[in-house]
Order: sequence, then C-alpha cells, then structure tokens
Amino acid sequence: MLANERGEEFMGAGLLQLLDGIERRRSIAQAARAMNLSYVKALRILARLERNLGRVLVRRQKGGATHGGAELTPAGRRFARDFKRLHDGTARLAQRRFEPFRKKYGRKK
Repeated sequence: MLANERGEEFMGAGLLQLLDGIERRRSIAQAARAMNLSYVKALRILARLERNLGRVLVRRQKGGATHGGAELTPAGRRFARDFKRLHDGTARLAQRRFEPFRKKYGRKK
C-alpha cells in the first residue's frame, strides 16, 4: 500500500487491477465492471491516486459508450509496471519468509 502524508492509503493491489483493466479494455467503465466496482467509485479511486501522485495516469476521452475511452498515459504505464514489480517481489519475499513458520505450525499430514 502507498499512503499520503495523512496516512490515507491510495494504491494497492485492487487499483493495480483497475489500471491493468483500463489498459486492456480502453475503458474505465468496463474495467470497473469486470471488478464488480461501480464506475463512480472507480473514478474516485483514480482521482485520489492522481491527486496524491501529482500526475495524470489515465487519459480520458469523453463520448459515452460508443465514442469515449480511456488509456494509461506513459507515466501511468510506468507507475503500474513499477508497482506491479514491487508488489510481486514483496509477495515472493513474504512467501519465502513465511515458509519456515508454515512448516513449523502448519497442518500436519
């Protein structure tokens, strides 16, 4: 998780999924729908992220279902890529660190 100076979290695995969905679907609404997230909530999440980072990560094109769209900016793609690397590396490290504990206290076969 990333948090601002007030301790408010604004970036986690769910937002990473949203950014990936926007990149693949070229639509905030479709990416949100695929996550069972409302469009309005997705917009709020993106606005908070961009406000806290101080940069635009998603380029939006108004126009509704047939003419609108969205895509990650170059900064958005870099941010998503770098955060995914960090997230995945942290998960691997946590798994390695947890393994001895699991062996010691996990369910016996």
